[in-house]
Amino acid sequence: MTASSEPLPVGATAPDFTLKDQNGEEYSLADFRGRKNVVVVFYPFAFSGICTGEFCEIRDNLGAFVGDDVQVLAVSCDHMFTQRAWADKEGYFFPLLSDYWPHGGVAQSFGVFHEQAGAAVRGTFLIDTEGIVRWSLVNGIGQARDFSGYHAALADLR
Repeated sequence: MTASSEPLPVGATAPDFTLKDQNGEEYSLADFRGRKNVVVVFYPFAFSGICTGEFCEIRDNLGAFVGDDVQVLAVSCDHMFTQRAWADKEGYFFPLLSDYWPHGGVAQSFGVFHEQAGAAVRGTFLIDTEGIVRWSLVNGIGQARDFSGYHAALADLR
C-alpha cells in the first residue's frame, strides 16, 4: 500500500474536512454529524480503469450508499474540473470531492496519501453519526476494493 502514515483506525474520531465537489458545492463531514452515517471513499485517479469500475458499482447500487441515513463522499486529489468531466461521462450523481489543495491534505489526515504517487490509496471509511470510524478497508492503488464488508458494517449501524 505504501501510504505516508497509518490509516485512521476503527474507533477513532474522523477528522473534519470541507471540500468542493465536481460542481463546486462545498461538503463538510461535520454537516452530517447527528444526521447521517457517511462512507468516505478515497480513490487515486479519475478516468482510471479500477476507479471507474468501483464507481460504476456505487452508481448502479446508489441506494446502498446514499439514503435517509447514509451519504457517500468520494475523495481524490484530482482537480474539481477533472472530476466533473469524469462524473459527466460516467453519470455519477454523488459528490466527488477534490482534495487538490493543499494537495492530499484530507487523504493525509486519514492516513491514506501515497507520497510517491501524489494520490490517495483506496481507503474506505464508514463513519457513524457521531463522527466515529466504525469500519474501514484500505487497499493499494492497484487493488480494487470489495464493498461487501461495508454493506455488512452499515447494516450493523442501522
